[in-house]
Amino acid sequence: MMYADIIVDISHEKLDRSFQYRVPQELESQIHIGMVVSIPFGNGNHERRGYVIGLSREPKLAPVKIKPFKEICSSEETTEEKLIALAAWMKERYGSTMAQALKTVLPVREKVKSKEKRYVLLNIDREEALALAQNLEKGRCKARARLLRALCEEPKLDYTRASKELGMTAAVIAPLVEQGLVHIQQDEIYRIPIEEGSIPREKLSSLTEAQQEVLCQIQEEWQKETPRPVLIHGVTGSGKTQVYMKLIEQVVAQGKQVIVLIPEISLTYQTVRRFYGWFGDKVSVLNSRLSMGERYDQFRRAKRGEIQIMVGPRSALFTPFSNLGLIIIDEEHEQTYKSENSPRYHAREVAVQRAAQEGAHVVLGSATPSLEAYSRAVSGEYLLTKLTARFEDRPLPEVSVVDLREELKAGNRSILSRKLKGSLEKRLRNNEQSILFLNRRGYAGFVSCRSCGEALKCPHCDVALTEHNNGKLVCHYCGYERPRVEQCPSCGSPYIGGFKAGTQQIEQVLHKTFPKARVLRMDYDTTRNKGSYEQILSSFAAHEADILVGTQMIVKGHDFPDVTLVGAVAADLSLNAADYRCAERTFQLLTQAVGRSGRGNKPGEAVIQTYHPEHYSIQTAATQDYEAFYREEMSYRLLMDYPPAAHMLSILAAGEDEELLSQGMDYLGRFVERIGEKYHLHVIGPAYASVGKINDVYHKVIYLKHQEERVLMDIKDKAEKYIEVNSGFRKLYIQFDYS
Repeated sequence: MMYADIIVDISHEKLDRSFQYRVPQELESQIHIGMVVSIPFGNGNHERRGYVIGLSREPKLAPVKIKPFKEICSSEETTEEKLIALAAWMKERYGSTMAQALKTVLPVREKVKSKEKRYVLLNIDREEALALAQNLEKGRCKARARLLRALCEEPKLDYTRASKELGMTAAVIAPLVEQGLVHIQQDEIYRIPIEEGSIPREKLSSLTEAQQEVLCQIQEEWQKETPRPVLIHGVTGSGKTQVYMKLIEQVVAQGKQVIVLIPEISLTYQTVRRFYGWFGDKVSVLNSRLSMGERYDQFRRAKRGEIQIMVGPRSALFTPFSNLGLIIIDEEHEQTYKSENSPRYHAREVAVQRAAQEGAHVVLGSATPSLEAYSRAVSGEYLLTKLTARFEDRPLPEVSVVDLREELKAGNRSILSRKLKGSLEKRLRNNEQSILFLNRRGYAGFVSCRSCGEALKCPHCDVALTEHNNGKLVCHYCGYERPRVEQCPSCGSPYIGGFKAGTQQIEQVLHKTFPKARVLRMDYDTTRNKGSYEQILSSFAAHEADILVGTQMIVKGHDFPDVTLVGAVAADLSLNAADYRCAERTFQLLTQAVGRSGRGNKPGEAVIQTYHPEHYSIQTAATQDYEAFYREEMSYRLLMDYPPAAHMLSILAAGEDEELLSQGMDYLGRFVERIGEKYHLHVIGPAYASVGKINDVYHKVIYLKHQEERVLMDIKDKAEKYIEVNSGFRKLYIQFDYS
């Protein structure tokens, strides 16, 4: 006997539990996870739709109490089936519950009403209506007469306009409807996030020889029986977007659909304008700033096949397209493609899985690919294609690396180095634009010396120690602690502490230094409202400001032809983050930042201010040499057994009872050490997470490293069972996270 775990119609019910049903014997050979079935639900056995999320031979109740489901609703695969099958894969891969995976791929629908527009239409011909209007005027029914005369001029009249301009009320129109003279039509309309008519249409430009060569390589790969994902490694400004457009054009011409993932909401403004310009109303957009109604309408349009291209961040990956042909992940290295909630999936991995399930292709693009993607390309798991020169052979910016230690020795304590200040003055004189950015993300209270630039690091993990309010310096990988120091251990200088400047301070310094300069600031505080990203970026694009100051959101993917100077105010903020990826993040950020300069006809310049001018991530970013950085960074990862040289699994736990959390994680740590002995598993921790307490909830983590991913998968499965059978873990919230 076979049994199916079924969740009742996902679009309406809360995803808190599943129900077990018996599979009719004649359907056992046909049933599979993801199918839509008809079930008798509740005491009244009301017929409902349900989704199969699991199959087994073990009944959870006495077999006589388990109802059989009625039938499979469709023998053909539906969009929901494909997405539920994807959710089942995510549950196994990332160690979440099925409910969490389903909420990710099929978000619970909020109560959102369809938006409708009403019209009044004439049922009789014009001459008859005019004659009737004359009679009504004689009978003092002037409002009805006005309506009929208006309908003679405009046979389909907007109901709202008729109410306002003609004084039409329900009492006026009801007799005309009853007599069959007019009728009310309700047209469903979509909440469109961008007014398509406001964006002029453009023709796709012809490709350069280098772009055409990349396109041919991809097309050749797609002809193979099992095509690989493709990585386009193109320097900043090399024209990766034009290659994407040609690929999209081909896929859409075949009647298939395309998902384009972009990393940040701040990229949406320019990216979506490009897509609307090239493909018009075939395109829609998703992002977290949309209202629930707008999101609901975009998913309905996609499901109904009314759009062919969906552009958006990570969540757009689950667009319910029925005939998916291509998934593009632009700037694939970005951190925002990794989910911070369970299931803690990476969009790159899930995109490859969804494409495999649906026979679609995957194309990744970046000027600074993640080490994970590039190592797969180097090994042949992905196809590697390259664009080594900027579009139209424009030169890369001239880069200056400023040593902030020398600035301090020269008596300059300003946020702006002498070099950066002089370069800003030159741009203001020439009526050119500048961007100054400060990388606040990843900054977690590291401590460094302003004289020699040395950051205080953990002796066991080679990551920066984090300063806590109790005066201790702590490693969030292994738990190592030491007291706060007053003098630099390397040079003895008393100038030791954290970096305190923020975007507001930079803005104030600019106003004081350049009183006539027009300055715009773009950070979390100035972009809280809907539309604020677009407003700031469009103002800067229209040259309504000379200098744009902000966090890293301003240096990713934007294309401002008049920007000829980019300044990285403090590169060390990301370089000293308490994360083994800090050198990679720094290289990526600086390379992307440098790439914003000189994208028009004028040559560009970039100034990188740092306490570590000799660091390989800074040096290779200055020369835009990805291969040199990759070789250096991979040697470090190999030495320390960090991904992608090895695989790493994080077990993250949270709980309100600190003692219970510590006890639980100690037990779990000993358990994984014991079962991992035969694999020579490397276990680090348990230690407090980078932020050990949030809203009175404590957080701890255990890191597991191994060369083979299957070993970590096996240990994850055993750990899940261990957690399930031990009641002490029920008050703890535990997640698994692959790196």
